[in-house]
Amino acid sequence: MTERIGRWLTLLGLVFPLGCSVAADDASRIATNSIIQPGPLQTEDKVVLPKSVPDPIEPFNRAMWNLNMGLMTGVMKPSSKVYRFIVRKPLRTGIGNFGRNLNFPDRLINNLLQAKWTGARDETYRFLCNTIIGVGGLFDTATYWEIPSSDKDFGQTFGYWGWKPKVYLMIPLIGPSNERDGTGLIADAASNPVTYFSPYSYGLYGISYNNLTDSVDEYVRVTKSEADPYFVLQYAWTFARQNQVVNFQVRGEQDQPSLETLQSVFFTFHNPKFPDRGKSHSVMIPATGKKLSFTAWLQPGRAPIVYIVPGLGSHRLAGAAIALAELVFERGFSAVCVSSPFNPEFMEHASSVELPAYTPVDCNDLHAGLTAIDHDLERSHPNRLGSKALLGYSMGAFQSLFIAATESTNRPELVKFDRYLAINTPVRLLYGVSRLDEFYNAALEWPAAERMEDINDTFLKVAALSRTSLTPHSSLPFSAIESKFLIGVAFRLILRDAIFSTQSRHNQGILEHPIDKWRRDPLYQEILQYSYSDYLKKFVTPYYQTRGIDLTSAEALAKAGDLRTYMNGLQANKKIRLIENQNDILLAEEDLKWLTTTFPQNELTVFETGGHLGNLAHPAVQKAILGALEDLNPIAVKTKKGFEKTGRAVTPVKGAGAFRVD
Repeated sequence: MTERIGRWLTLLGLVFPLGCSVAADDASRIATNSIIQPGPLQTEDKVVLPKSVPDPIEPFNRAMWNLNMGLMTGVMKPSSKVYRFIVRKPLRTGIGNFGRNLNFPDRLINNLLQAKWTGARDETYRFLCNTIIGVGGLFDTATYWEIPSSDKDFGQTFGYWGWKPKVYLMIPLIGPSNERDGTGLIADAASNPVTYFSPYSYGLYGISYNNLTDSVDEYVRVTKSEADPYFVLQYAWTFARQNQVVNFQVRGEQDQPSLETLQSVFFTFHNPKFPDRGKSHSVMIPATGKKLSFTAWLQPGRAPIVYIVPGLGSHRLAGAAIALAELVFERGFSAVCVSSPFNPEFMEHASSVELPAYTPVDCNDLHAGLTAIDHDLERSHPNRLGSKALLGYSMGAFQSLFIAATESTNRPELVKFDRYLAINTPVRLLYGVSRLDEFYNAALEWPAAERMEDINDTFLKVAALSRTSLTPHSSLPFSAIESKFLIGVAFRLILRDAIFSTQSRHNQGILEHPIDKWRRDPLYQEILQYSYSDYLKKFVTPYYQTRGIDLTSAEALAKAGDLRTYMNGLQANKKIRLIENQNDILLAEEDLKWLTTTFPQNELTVFETGGHLGNLAHPAVQKAILGALEDLNPIAVKTKKGFEKTGRAVTPVKGAGAFRVD
């Protein structure tokens, strides 16, 4: 595969930023505190996502995807480690610069063919500057002098001339493409003068390999963390390859809480080597007879350990989960990440039921999985595990609090924790779902005749942003409708993956299309029409009815998914710590009020801003997280980031919007 993979990874993170959040979403409206049964929606009242490039040969493409992933995982990743050890970063960068400089004729020709005269001029300036001053292109002096680049290729030129791709292609060893861009690759190769000088032409393959070695680890991690990485890459590729000028003008007002929520994409690990330092293992789950995978970062000696449970649908290798693991590991804790009970990995290996949705069952399965992992670590690493903390964020926070609230009545063989830390927990799950549904349906505010174009423009804007340098302090150019809708899209896909996974294992005969893992597109389109309330009514309720649990009443699910139901247990457990944001999109005013009156000030810290998980990258929030765990580790650790030993609560921090709740 080519060096463009790095850009695709950034795009994936921006298009689908919230796989770590609280609940699934859908295209129907769910009323607060109740589940309504929506009637059929009219076409003009339905949100329809833009279609990706047609995929009529999906079985072949998925087979090629598996081949490419096998090569990436089994060949590229291990060999890249050796290559990076031998060829240091400055030299790798130089080789990449040299390769790009060699490809100047291709960019020049395509700028001219697309009548991009300014781009052709800039690329000529860059070539001359880098060739003469940059020692043949080894040094990118043009970028230092802020000469803009204009990357153009024949695939884009064909698109500029009106060729619209009709067939998606997964090309062996290269990656995602289509018949237009595949033809363009041939023309691109023909325009590179080195192609005609054997054996030097083989050096082009070496340059491509060099460029991929720095991104292959992240590529493999991201694909492992997605339920269906093939679809995600295909959909992202559709917008990444649309050669259109994007208008970043914000039309209408902006919504600060949802914009801040989108900032959660920036919370990730700092050390690119940290994910691979974790060791992935699996343990047998007695209730299912299958093995559940987990990833652990253990300190060399005895240390307190933090078990991390991500938000709904999120994988143990998701960026936010690993970032939290890195945060506590650098503070002297061992860390373990496990997938969400709503993630296919957990559902297919550790769920005692076929369909997740009922809080007591889901949390008991989670607790049983954590117990199996803890026992395995105790056996394999005796005397290495000290105090134990359970850290959950978003839905994982809610589930952690359920385990904390029922601690006194839990079975004695289940693992006990010395600290429960909940970050941005919702209080009422059905309210959280209703908010996410509202966000998805925000697109309905666009006129029906213009809606598809507006949605397409939003995704194109995301694709363009993926090619820029963004930081947690960047101002995202999205209107209120756009920022809310992007959040809603992420959760619709989570629900789709959950339904596909559950019905693949236990087909209830509800879906009309056959369940075929090699040809998923028709089934995906059908599943996307189901709302969360449909999932509960048509899938979950009948299933649990066969197990003797009556969920036909909306109150049954509402009560099970409401922290107020477990208030006595929560108040009795003094090992709980919470971190919340005042403008969390999933908290109503009454929810925040309940939290502040239920938990004393030494247990609850509230930040004024941040939306839902949007301020996790802020030092003040990270200080609060570490402060909530600090007394479990008797040894104060000075980290590279300069964290000092803190107390349990966070005092006001200038610019962070943090305050104690009195």
